[in-house]
Amino acid sequence: MNILGISAYYHDSAACLVKDGEIISAAQEERFTRKKHDPDFPKNSIEYCLNEAGLGSASELDCVVFYDKPFIKFERLLLTYLSYAPAGLRSFMTAMPTWLTQKLWLREEISKRLKFKGPLLFSEHHESHAASAFFPSPFEEAAVLTLDGVGEWATASQGEGRGNRVSISREIRFPHSLGLLYSAFTYFCGFKVNSGEYKLMGLAPYGEPRFVDEIKNNLIDIKDDGSFRLNLKYFSYMAGLRMTNKRFAALFGVGPRKPESAITDIYMDLARSIQAVTEEIVLKMARDIRERTGMRNLCMAGGVALNCVANGALLREGVFDDIWIQPAAGDAGGALGAAMLAWHHYYGKPRKTGKGDAQRGSLLGPEFTDEQIEAFLVENDILFERVGRENVAARTAELLEEGNVVGWFQGRMEFGPRALGARSIIGDARSRDMQSVMNLKIKFRESFRPFAPSVLAERAADYFCIDRESPYMLLTADARKETRRELSSEELSLKGLDKLRVARSSTPAITHVDYSARVQTVSKDANPLYHEMISEFDRRTGCGLIINTSFNVRGEPIVCSPEDAYRCFMRTQMDYLVMGGFVLDKKRQPEVEIPEDWLKEFSPD
Repeated sequence: MNILGISAYYHDSAACLVKDGEIISAAQEERFTRKKHDPDFPKNSIEYCLNEAGLGSASELDCVVFYDKPFIKFERLLLTYLSYAPAGLRSFMTAMPTWLTQKLWLREEISKRLKFKGPLLFSEHHESHAASAFFPSPFEEAAVLTLDGVGEWATASQGEGRGNRVSISREIRFPHSLGLLYSAFTYFCGFKVNSGEYKLMGLAPYGEPRFVDEIKNNLIDIKDDGSFRLNLKYFSYMAGLRMTNKRFAALFGVGPRKPESAITDIYMDLARSIQAVTEEIVLKMARDIRERTGMRNLCMAGGVALNCVANGALLREGVFDDIWIQPAAGDAGGALGAAMLAWHHYYGKPRKTGKGDAQRGSLLGPEFTDEQIEAFLVENDILFERVGRENVAARTAELLEEGNVVGWFQGRMEFGPRALGARSIIGDARSRDMQSVMNLKIKFRESFRPFAPSVLAERAADYFCIDRESPYMLLTADARKETRRELSSEELSLKGLDKLRVARSSTPAITHVDYSARVQTVSKDANPLYHEMISEFDRRTGCGLIINTSFNVRGEPIVCSPEDAYRCFMRTQMDYLVMGGFVLDKKRQPEVEIPEDWLKEFSPD
């Protein structure tokens, strides 16, 4: 039985195909269209998923499932606009044409586009999130927590997963939303909503939590069980085109930061403060759901579940024995959850759990053979060295040891926002300069943003205070004391972005200013070639980790094809590109005409 899950028309549209209960393929539309967070109908993702499953057309599907219920969402929009009328008229007029011509007719739209006449189902948004969190997890039973901006009405939900069923027992409803509160601060600090929240999280350690009381006394009322209500008089997102209003600015004595302007101390302090409040809410919710359900394990999804700092705090507190977080926790993962819901709930099929999770390392996207890669290279007169797949790990480790920055393009593309060793830019984490080089000369992004380590799973505890695997880069952990540098009094006195100048551990390129790292553990089973390459680097250097960041530049989706990879390679200051069994040396490449304003192809995130 073949089931297609679809998410679309808000942000991060995606498709996922589940065959007889197994996740066969999943991909975000942005990777094919090269439009970051592309919300349009995921025709390319669907075509890929069908091809990967060996299906000639959508007519061979048994069922199609959409990840939320448009009519209920439309009800929420109408009631909200009516409640705040005449405010929000401009926002209303902007939104309605798309709703009236497309979103309200999704059943007909999907059937027509796919030429599909079989069962077409619609799951609730947070039910899709909950299913994406629990069904692929390794747990027989678990508590389930979902947190995001808003679905139809729900902004947070709590429930349980048992066997082949997932149920939601409690929810918080719009306009009260932790995700939208965090996005309000994202907007106020000058970053892009639904895209720059991870920047706010990365900025937080540079500041001080001096606004926590102002936030809790004025913006949000937090109860002991983690439930909350927002003071809506400070916000405009309910029916406007902006997140905050003049009262919000007056509360903190400063206006919204202009995007791309200098980041002053007050915005760092605001970032640190809202991060602290977010962690408090997540911890209180987790303690409450543990007490009410008695479950020993927790599954999480929704955009807030991508806050790896909050996840790390939750793990360190020991509220649950173990936590599993959907790697594509945002709307893209809703496609996967919707498909799994149909298999288990609609068709009543049993669920199997094994040693690990069912996400297959989240390596669920397109793969290119050496024959396909070579055809691209030859057709475009690109110079390359053929080393063969059997030698590529050793050759790459050698390049990293020499201090080179390497584009790594191998195997199936990742599903979700993190590069996990398939479409990655990698380097030597021991280098004091690597963090700034990658940010400014390769990623073309803000200097303060941290990078993650890919560490051999069997050696993770040598470097970090972590006692379990973290394959999806969704947990932060502190550097072990024995790896840290003892700082001078002058270094300790540095404030704000001046902290960037200080190397804090034996692997400074991946150690954030608070000694934390967003850890990805790499196992031989999940990604054997990536594991082999890091193992070879470890053998040569005695260091069992490397720096890993996504293969793209700022505002660009992660590369999908060899063409995407080569274009990004040539436009940046990467030294080498390793694609399949081939190595490309930047110095040997033919001259390529690069438009001076090429970065304008991608809107800054």
